[in-house]
Amino acid sequence: MEYRDYYKLLGVSRSASKEEIGKAFKKLARKYHPDLNPNDEGAEAKFKEINEAYEVLKDEKKRKLYDQFGSNWEHGQNFQPPPGYENVHFGGSGFGGGGGGFSDFFETIFGGGGGGGSFRGGFQSGGFSQGDFGGYQQRPRRGADSEASYELSLEEAFRGGKKTISLQEQTAGPDGFPRMTTKTLEVNVPAGIKDGQKIRLAGQGNPGLNGGSKGDLYLKIKLMPHAMFKVSDSDVVLDLALTPWEAALGTTLRVPTLDGAVEMKIPPGIGSGKKLRIKGRGLGSGSRKGDQFVRIMIQVPERLTTEERDLMEKLRDVSQFKPRSF
Repeated sequence: MEYRDYYKLLGVSRSASKEEIGKAFKKLARKYHPDLNPNDEGAEAKFKEINEAYEVLKDEKKRKLYDQFGSNWEHGQNFQPPPGYENVHFGGSGFGGGGGGFSDFFETIFGGGGGGGSFRGGFQSGGFSQGDFGGYQQRPRRGADSEASYELSLEEAFRGGKKTISLQEQTAGPDGFPRMTTKTLEVNVPAGIKDGQKIRLAGQGNPGLNGGSKGDLYLKIKLMPHAMFKVSDSDVVLDLALTPWEAALGTTLRVPTLDGAVEMKIPPGIGSGKKLRIKGRGLGSGSRKGDQFVRIMIQVPERLTTEERDLMEKLRDVSQFKPRSF
């Protein structure tokens, strides 16, 4: 029987905590992951070994069972099970969709690699339930949920509607190693959805094990920057440039919104930075629907004609307006 020292594979002591084991595994997984080492059979084999070790040592029950075999582990091929284990059968259906590449020791004790927990890189293992003296049997387990970022323009978020999206997802191939595949889905985007909100797609997450149901996929909305509008939670803000005489005398202008342009009356004497509200033209829905705010930004010409300068000087000389109190 081939024996592999799981503690030695992960570079941890036999008294290592669960956190230390997890940290060691992640460090090694990043180094030997097949996606990061294409066409490197040595890295692929090493990744299988450390994954096998982690599947056992991260689980308290399986680690205890592994540790029960005592110091004979150190003799590798000369290992003999302790009395009482001769007739115990451990069943299993392999690891990550394929049973190859695991040590005889692992397959004898843990049934080829079926164990509790999951590995994010596409590997998953089923849970064990304690049965009669016949050993352990795998039970169905629901797949893990997954999340993807989904970008929308501000207009798309405001209107909502059906969208067709294509996602790259990592799935376990027949050999148990991750593969990138393309998945196309129809998504119903709720009108008024906000940045950071999530759309749940039931049954589109990671596959289950041993007949278990799939997990869910969550699309996290990311609003793209807009040329005119800024977003503040449910509200949108538009900066409206006015000339000094428009601000002083008042005017009526067509102002863009996410739902088409509207006429807005600008009251006379409005100051720069003041906000006017257009109700219900923001994000959200129902009673939580936001508004659009029009922020006044008074602009002056960079260069004045001779006539404009004369008029400005006359206004300065006759005006009683004092904007400062000091």
